[in-house]
Amino acid sequence: MKQTEPPSCRSGLVFVGKNSRGNWVAQEEHGLFGGLFINRAEAIRYALFENGHRPEAVVTAPNGLEIDMGRTPHSSDLAPARANDESAAHRRAA
Repeated sequence: MKQTEPPSCRSGLVFVGKNSRGNWVAQEEHGLFGGLFINRAEAIRYALFENGHRPEAVVTAPNGLEIDMGRTPHSSDLAPARANDESAAHRRAA
């Protein structure tokens, strides 16, 4: 089945702007969806698809925009990175 209307089409405003690293960001005002993009056109295209093609609800953030999806991960949520994990997996596969 082809998806013709995204599930987030009833969202509010979508802000589009550059973050402090120079990436283009699109983010719904309540953090329901968002992402990083290689250029402004792709960020706007994504914003329009996600908001049901409502250009009046896409707002340019003139002073920059940092992505925040509504939740900051806590250190307990993150598994510690171990350099030996990859080599151990490689040895098991061999």
